[in-house]
Amino acid sequence: MLWLDDPASIENPILGGKFSSLAKSTADGLAVPLGFGITTHAYRDFMEAAGLTAEARKVQKVCAGLPPEKISAETAGLIEQIIRTPLPERLEKVVQESYARLSERTGIKDVPVAVRSSGESEDLAGASFAGQYETYLWISGIESVIGHMRRCWAGMFSDAVLSYQHDGKTIMDQGDFAICVGVQQMVQARAAGVMFTLDPITGDRSKVAIEACWGLGEGVVKGDITPSQFIADKVQLTLLKKSISIQPEEYRFDSESGVVGLFPIEQARQAVPCLSDAESVGLATLAKQIEKDRGAPQDIEWAIDQDGQIAVLQVRPETVWSNKAAKPTMKVASPINHVLMRMSGGKAWS
Repeated sequence: MLWLDDPASIENPILGGKFSSLAKSTADGLAVPLGFGITTHAYRDFMEAAGLTAEARKVQKVCAGLPPEKISAETAGLIEQIIRTPLPERLEKVVQESYARLSERTGIKDVPVAVRSSGESEDLAGASFAGQYETYLWISGIESVIGHMRRCWAGMFSDAVLSYQHDGKTIMDQGDFAICVGVQQMVQARAAGVMFTLDPITGDRSKVAIEACWGLGEGVVKGDITPSQFIADKVQLTLLKKSISIQPEEYRFDSESGVVGLFPIEQARQAVPCLSDAESVGLATLAKQIEKDRGAPQDIEWAIDQDGQIAVLQVRPETVWSNKAAKPTMKVASPINHVLMRMSGGKAWS
């Protein structure tokens, strides 16, 4: 078990790609919700104690050559055992103690958390597995946390993960990958979304592109809500363009049913921008700083609460345009113009 604010967590591979990156963001002083990671060592210890290690490797190998629709027939038995087999006593105790400590540190009894998969395979160049691994929101109580930890482990053997390819190769067939499960305090999001430190359509590195929606960011990540879009100038940190979508529903936690789902938005709010212009520029400013710290274009998930406080939920390298050579975004006409171009990531024309 490692906490996000433990210096030993920074870019530590046993936290998987997502959580090791969040540990670095925490060390960099970004507003990352408090949490801990149930490491890849814990996953491997469980699989070994349950006698499932060889079966898992066999399933990964067999499924690498199957179409997605035929994978579930091969994985059903293994997934059932991951969900049902008792945990090693020591592991169960450590998870219980860590969740109790998180509740103590946040001052909230049975603190609601996000239980998030963080795979070793996310570290592979270009293989982000964006949206393929499981995440569960507003989980409360130790039994539910442990149950959803198991579901994240089982998610390693979903159709989407086992069939995920990059450069024509099935990634899960390339190594013996494990998974970390992150347990992190929920952000009570008023709005949330993703942002890129370049224009994802054109690759223009002088822009920050933001997609945002009311409520939790699930709508943007899953693609079932049309987000509002904001384009900011990364050099001058000004808002250049915004396109507001009418949003009739939002993802949020419903206290009566105890679940996260799509619920109606009141009429008066549906056409109102979920971000103010100042908040858009604030996000762009944050994105620019993160890109500077990481040294390359980034893909960032964020949320903003009722008080306007921004939380960083995920930071990962942008994988589409970053491997291409930077191109000029403006013609050099003066020394100042040259400086602005260099700041935006472009190169001077010869």
